[in-house]
Amino acid sequence: MIIRRLARYFLIFALCLLATVLLLSLIFGRSLIRSLAGENSFLSRLDNLLKQEEQVSTVLRPEKTVRFVEGWTNRDMGQYLEGQGIWQSEELLESAGFPQVDYSLETDMPLPLDFSQQYNFLQDKPLSRGLEGYLYPDTYRIYAASSTPADLIVKMLSNFDQKLTAQMRADIKKQGKTIYEIVTMASILEKEAPINYASGDNRDARIIAGIFWDRIKVGQALQSCASLAYILGVNKSQYSAADTQIESPYNTYKYRGLPPGPISNPGILAIEAAIYPLSTNYNYFLTPSGSKEIIYAATYEEHLRNKNKYLP
Repeated sequence: MIIRRLARYFLIFALCLLATVLLLSLIFGRSLIRSLAGENSFLSRLDNLLKQEEQVSTVLRPEKTVRFVEGWTNRDMGQYLEGQGIWQSEELLESAGFPQVDYSLETDMPLPLDFSQQYNFLQDKPLSRGLEGYLYPDTYRIYAASSTPADLIVKMLSNFDQKLTAQMRADIKKQGKTIYEIVTMASILEKEAPINYASGDNRDARIIAGIFWDRIKVGQALQSCASLAYILGVNKSQYSAADTQIESPYNTYKYRGLPPGPISNPGILAIEAAIYPLSTNYNYFLTPSGSKEIIYAATYEEHLRNKNKYLP
C-alpha cells in the first residue's frame, strides 16, 4: 500500500517536472539557441527564421484614405491618386477607361476592365465605353502598398450598387429608360446644377433635369456647357461660338440627345435628380458669373434678357 502511494507521488512529481521543463524551454529556448549558435551554424539560421516569422506576423499593412469629389472625371481621379503618390494616373485609366474613348474604334488600346458579370447595373452599358459615371465619389480606405486600381474600382462599384436602390431601378425601368441613360444625364446635372450634399438639396438639379428631358423629348439640343468643358478640359464662364461647334460626339450643342456616355462621376443626389425630375414651364436657364444661383426662363426672349442682365 505504501509502495503504491509512493509510486503515485513520484508520477505526479515527474509530470510537474516535465511541465516545468517545457515551460522553461519555451521561455528561454530562443536565448539558449542564441548562446549556443555560431554565426553560421544551423541553430543561428533557426534563430533568424524565428525572428523573420515574428516580424511577418506582426507587420500591419498601412492604409491610406482617399476622397473623390462628386463630378470628378476618371482623369480627375487618376490625377488625384498620382498626386497622393499611390499610382500613376494612367494606371487607373487603363483599368477604368479613358474619357471620351470609343474602344470599338481603337485597335491599339487595351480594353478597360469589364465588371458587367459582377454588377447587373452595368449590363446596359456599352462594352466599348469605360466606367466613367460609375466610379462612385466617396471616401475610401485602401492598402497603400498592395492595393491595385482594380481593388479600388470594385469598392467604388460596390458602393454604387448599394446607392442605386431597387426602387430606383424599378422606376428607371418604368420610365422606359436605361441605367446608362440615367447615369449619363446625372453626370451632366452634377456639373450644371448647384447640389448641396451636406443638406441634401438637389432642387435645381431636378428642375434642370426636367428641362433637359423635355428638350430630348421634343428633339431640341441639350446645349449643355458642361459637355463643352468635358471636351475641352477647361471650365469657362462663357463659351465662344467656335467652342459650340467643336467636332465631338459629346458636343450637345452640335448633336441632339444625350452624349455617348457620362461626362463625370455623379453622386447620388444627381442620380436621384435624373430619375425624379421636376416638371416646370421653364425651358432655359443660366448661372451668373461668380454665382451658384440659377436664373430660369420660360421663353427664349426672356432668356436673352437674362443673358444681357447677368452675363458679361
